[in-house]
Order: sequence, then C-alpha cells, then structure tokens
Amino acid sequence: MFNYLYFMDFLYFPEDKADYIPGVISLAIFMCGAVIATYLIVKKSKKDEEKFEEKYLHTDQQNIDEKQ
Repeated sequence: MFNYLYFMDFLYFPEDKADYIPGVISLAIFMCGAVIATYLIVKKSKKDEEKFEEKYLHTDQQNIDEKQ
C-alpha cells in the first residue's frame, strides 16, 4: 500500500480553488477555438463539394446526352 501512495505525489489538489481559474479559462479558450475550427472546416468542405458536383456532374450529364 505504501508503494501505491508513493507514486501519487504528482497529483496536486490545491486548497484554494481560485488556482483552478487559469486552467478553466485556457480550457474554454481552446474549446472555443476547436468549435470555430470545426465549423470553418465543415463550411469549406461543403463549398468544395458543391464545386465538385457542379464541375463533374455537369460533365457526366453531357457525356450521357452525347451517347444517346
């Protein structure tokens, strides 16, 4: 049991809960950044998909019409 407690020295739980504030603020900033980045990636992906469909589906339709 002593060995188990010996390896727990790296855990630190402060008595003053105000020490958690900087961690919570940085977590909130990074979470907002992740949400914004995901939104921008999805938006760009949809735009690229529309360009692809416009370019290549139009070409496929022309090929089908020419074969008939």
